[in-house]
Amino acid sequence: MLSTSASLLQRLREPDHHQAWEQFVELYAPLIFHWGRRYGLGEADAADLVQEVMAKLVVRLPQFQYDPHKRFRSWLRTVTLNTARDLHRRRPWQALATVAQQAASPEAVPPDDLFEEKEYRAFLIQRALELMQRHFQETTWRACWEHVVQGRPAADVARELGISPNAVYIAKYRVLRKLRQELQGLLD
Repeated sequence: MLSTSASLLQRLREPDHHQAWEQFVELYAPLIFHWGRRYGLGEADAADLVQEVMAKLVVRLPQFQYDPHKRFRSWLRTVTLNTARDLHRRRPWQALATVAQQAASPEAVPPDDLFEEKEYRAFLIQRALELMQRHFQETTWRACWEHVVQGRPAADVARELGISPNAVYIAKYRVLRKLRQELQGLLD
């Protein structure tokens, strides 16, 4: 992950920004796969859906203009749904009846079948944290995790890890700052 303060969506607009694309795929491929499964696709078809959506996004995202008044998630879901429709049209012999039925219109997908705001945010934060963990030393990561996520007092965490309470606060600051940087513009 990059330490630049620019949002991921902005970095995707830069030519040959392979790290941004890798980060985008790591964050969003599981979400697109999840949506594909919710649309009734089998695992193989959902994996194909992810590949096709990503191929479309390689073309579309460099020109994508982020509008803070609209939701990126909704745009991405629309691209995914339209790609699922295309997949169904190209593969009529496969059992994609559920996709065809649900993809008839976005309104046909029950609201409880879509990622709600909290679920979407939780998904992105969890995925970003999973990806970020490898960029921190184990002690830094554990100090932040135990103090912030587990809600343990800094003094207890410090004692357990053999560091000062101030080091726990510094770890918390570094990890949360990095998380904010990485999710800038994605949690609309």
